[in-house]
Amino acid sequence: MVQALLPALRAIAEPTRLRILWLCAHGELSVSELVQILGQSQPRISRHLKLLSEAGLLERFREGSWVFHRIAREGLGADVAGQLLGLIDEGDPDIEMDTTRLAAVKSERAKSAADYFRRNAADWDRIRSMHVDDQDVEAALCALFPPDGVNNLLDIGTGTGRMLELFADRIESGHGIDLSRDMLAVARANLENAGVQHCSVRHGDLYQLPYPPHSFDAVTIHQVLHFMDEPGRALAEAVRVLRPGGILLLVDFAPHDREEFRTEYSHRRLGFSESEVAIWFEATGLKLQETRHLPGASLTVSIWCGNLPKEIPADTQSSADDNKRLLDA
Repeated sequence: MVQALLPALRAIAEPTRLRILWLCAHGELSVSELVQILGQSQPRISRHLKLLSEAGLLERFREGSWVFHRIAREGLGADVAGQLLGLIDEGDPDIEMDTTRLAAVKSERAKSAADYFRRNAADWDRIRSMHVDDQDVEAALCALFPPDGVNNLLDIGTGTGRMLELFADRIESGHGIDLSRDMLAVARANLENAGVQHCSVRHGDLYQLPYPPHSFDAVTIHQVLHFMDEPGRALAEAVRVLRPGGILLLVDFAPHDREEFRTEYSHRRLGFSESEVAIWFEATGLKLQETRHLPGASLTVSIWCGNLPKEIPADTQSSADDNKRLLDA
């Protein structure tokens, strides 16, 4: 234990690195944002970040050409960071200055996110006016989510981060994945404004999630599959990272005939039938627990709730060929 502690203690024994650790505990920050806040050169900040990451005090993840950093959440490094951060005096002049500059960085993020949302809000509002009110959908989702909560949640195609915000008080940690960097900026701003510090978002491929098998207790896929070329494959990838006994909530449109959605909003599929989703659930080992249909003005929103059995007998599992056939159906 003593030998394992030494790298973390050596890494933190420098004023700037301690300030970086404090900043990254209050948001996911890029190198350029830390340069802006701390007023030091990019090579110097990058070296500090490298040392903190190697010591397990910070986590780093790439999003296109950008790299973001956040406080470690697991392992010895996370424990050390938590203890040290509790000793920092927020009235320290350097910390106060960093706090002010961090607020400015977050304000600029929020402005950019608001501008993007404003440019696209008209189309989103037009679609939403055709189906059931978001509050009704969210109420149904909350009724289906485990009342006692879960340890961790993955929101696939997180968009504005609304699902993370909705379930924030029922989870220990939340992760959101999206391909759109613009939407990730919106999600980060929304989570920061809501004070949801135990959730984070990152760029990722929905067909190749950056997590090992059985990583999450719950997975949500909210209005995402109709954009996918291979929705069955995307669902199978979601189930791959779901723990045995975990819950999956799928929200999408029921079948409809609004062909203009293909050209105007890039929808690949015009909703999904109960039978189609049932085939996907069977192929991935999910047990369908409940289906709800919420009719709107001209579109119906469907919610499918499935559980992955805690134990799946080997002789009841479909073969790989059968699964592929079902998912391709």
